[in-house]
Amino acid sequence: MRCSDVNLRTVIRTLLTHSDNNIMAEFDFSLYLKFFIGLIAIINPLGLLPVFVSLTSQQSPVERMKTNTTANLAVMVILLVSMFLGQWILDAFGISLASFRIAGGSLITLIAWSMLQGKLGEVRHNKQEKGELAARESIAVVPLALPLMAGPGAISSVIVYASQSHWQQLLGMSVVVVIFSFCSWLIFRAAPLLFRLMGNTGINVVTRIMGLIMMALGIEIMVAGIKAMFPALM
Repeated sequence: MRCSDVNLRTVIRTLLTHSDNNIMAEFDFSLYLKFFIGLIAIINPLGLLPVFVSLTSQQSPVERMKTNTTANLAVMVILLVSMFLGQWILDAFGISLASFRIAGGSLITLIAWSMLQGKLGEVRHNKQEKGELAARESIAVVPLALPLMAGPGAISSVIVYASQSHWQQLLGMSVVVVIFSFCSWLIFRAAPLLFRLMGNTGINVVTRIMGLIMMALGIEIMVAGIKAMFPALM
């Protein structure tokens, strides 16, 4: 009986240990943290504050809040669709993941270089165009959500991360996307106040720091693609 009890305890302990290891493997905190920081660096909500304030300058507080909510919901939907359907789209066009990593990493690096130079927005508008954009109901989706926030760099990054993750990790990354969208919504909600407090100098500093992180991420993605495409070189 004692021998049987010992064996039973050993089996239970082994099962519990194996279960704990599986749970820890599925919940990779470092992966989710890296993914979250990557979204912050690539989308850079703080760096987009001047653009958001400018595009919504002719809107009332209620309209600005509606624009903020719609834009971040659109970003969340775009990123989630890219996460779950991105690999299927690549397969449909016959694009290998390695080549997409190289292209996406190059694009992210170029955008990061632009951020390091202090360029806050990818598009410029004159006063008449700003007024027309502010009057449109679609301003929240175009150009704010796409391409200023969920641009090619963000979409490429999400597809690359999703392609090397199993379904449990995809669920966790989906939660990260929702959390990021909420954080971005909070930042844009306080846009006028934050813009006054930080000023152009503060926003430029944040943009350059995010650009440096983003460049490192882009280079890492490029190297992974080169390793996969040319394994003999590495």
